[in-house]
Amino acid sequence: MNPETNVDRGETAKFDRLAARWWDPDGESRPLHDLNPVRLAYVAERVALRGARALDVGCGGGLLSEALAREGANVTAIDLAPAVLDVARLHLHESGVRVDYREIAVEELAAEKPGAFDVVTCMEMLEHVPDPASVIRACATLLEPGGRLFLSTLNRTPFAFGAAILGAEYLLHLLPRGTHRYGQFLKPSEIAGELRASGLVLEDLSGLAYNPLTRRAWLTANVAVNYLACAIKPA
Repeated sequence: MNPETNVDRGETAKFDRLAARWWDPDGESRPLHDLNPVRLAYVAERVALRGARALDVGCGGGLLSEALAREGANVTAIDLAPAVLDVARLHLHESGVRVDYREIAVEELAAEKPGAFDVVTCMEMLEHVPDPASVIRACATLLEPGGRLFLSTLNRTPFAFGAAILGAEYLLHLLPRGTHRYGQFLKPSEIAGELRASGLVLEDLSGLAYNPLTRRAWLTANVAVNYLACAIKPA
């Protein structure tokens, strides 16, 4: 598909409005700060990051991108929200790590650099685009044989609606109202189907639990709300 058709400018505008406080651990991006160490550990346990060519798709302000770089990966990070990319680039001056940030659609990058990466991460993005399958196909194209794709998203269940929308947006005000739309949440079976269709093999599916009161996050077998997936591109 034309990469310009697989972006919801209303969605990117939401994240641009959060840009100024993206790196504030007590700001609107607080849940991302709390979940980031668990996501990084999930990736680091499954691939050797030092020297790896890593791509962070839908990188936002760069929380995971910088964490991957600190682990020794050579990181390219892409997004289509220009204000958050500006914040991500600015934060490099404070952190001292190196990340190549680009404002480009993943489909466009896949046409430009097929097979260029050992590791591709796409965290909390699939539920914000019109065509998640197109993103997964592009990520698969970007992987070299033997490379791994890491995804995180929200399950389309009443539990996820209660936690991510009613709880996080309306009751606890952890996220701005309207951050998520329930109809865009994705069931693990749907993700697994798109991975297979893209020539990838699902290796792991793990739930990601989060207590916003204690700010603790951990992996769990329960995938009813938020979950992580790891898939490999066969050699």
